[in-house]
Parts: sequence; structure tokens; C-alpha cells
Amino acid sequence: MTPEDIEKLFTRSDGSYLCARWGRPLSPIVFGVEETTLQVIKGAFEAVCVLAGHQMAETDPELGANVMVFFCRDWAELLDVPDLGRMIDGLETMVDRLEAANANQYRVFRFEADGGIKACFVFLRMDAELAKLPAETLALGQVVQSILLWSDTAFADRSALAQVGGGQVILRPDIADVIRAAYDPVLPVAATEPAHALRLAARIAAGR
Repeated sequence: MTPEDIEKLFTRSDGSYLCARWGRPLSPIVFGVEETTLQVIKGAFEAVCVLAGHQMAETDPELGANVMVFFCRDWAELLDVPDLGRMIDGLETMVDRLEAANANQYRVFRFEADGGIKACFVFLRMDAELAKLPAETLALGQVVQSILLWSDTAFADRSALAQVGGGQVILRPDIADVIRAAYDPVLPVAATEPAHALRLAARIAAGR
């Protein structure tokens, strides 16, 4: 990846640059799936955290769980989740917007004072498109999109995942490189200047 390619991954549709990573260990919890799928999702979190050199924890001392993944069949189901309206400002408005857009996924991030990611809420409406994906593919894709604050257009044209021989789905090596570089302790937990992409590119080059 060139620095320009990396910059596009974190340049939002309004033209602003923003890259943020987690500062605290991830403590995920998943709602609305069976135990077997739960283990697949937690395994994906573990694998991506190992890739990033980041940590996981059973609980977050402040929040209990700081990554919450909700599976539903209809967006309106979210309105019945206890206390969710206290955690998500404007929950009803969000649900109306997702229904109007016929969306099947959405993520909400919360941030630390230094700009690092503090919490992430992942919402998945299991329509026909998501339902046809193997659990491993769905889990990996969602975890990758939660480990960093990517641009809202980062994967609009090309998935973060790739298919290899035998139909196996893996994380694209170039995206894996970006994740590893972004978690280099030398780099800040959050950056708003496009020059940050040059530093990411330099870390990737140094690691090869």
C-alpha cells in the first residue's frame, strides 16, 4: 500500500482524516446468537487482537463490556433491549434511519479523552445477505471493522477480506499490515492529520 492508499482508509466522506485505535483491552459481549456462533466471534476477536499486539480482558473495570455485538432480525428489536437507550443517544432516531436505509449493519464508537476508542457497539440485522455468510467470515469482517476507526467509505469498494484457495476467507494482508502498524506503541492512539498515513506506511515498510 502507498501512503495515499492508507490515507484513503481513514479519510471520511466529509474529507476529514481520523484514525483511532483501542487504548484499553477489549472485553466483548455478544447478544442474540447461539453458543457455537458466540465462540466463533470471540475467536475472531482473539485472532485480530493477536495480530494487532493488543490485549483482551474478561471484563472492563469501568464498563463491564466495552464491545457489544447485537444480532437482530429487525431493527425495531433494539428498542426492546433493556438499558440500550441509555447507552446509545438517540436510539429511536438511529433505528428509524437504519430502517429507512434498509441497512444490515451499523457501528457506534465511544472515545477516550485522548481520542482512543473506549467502546464499540456493533449492530447486525440478519437479512438474506448476511445470513448467507459463514459465521467465521461474518465475525472476522466485523472484528476488523471494530479494531480501528476506519473511514466510513474505507471498504465501500473492496472488502477487508479476501478469498484464497479452497474458498477460505482471510484478512487481506495489506489491511493486516495497516492494523499492525496502527497499534505500534510509537504512534498515537488517535490522529487527525493526513501525515499520520506516512508514518503508518513507514512502520509497514520497516516491518518487512
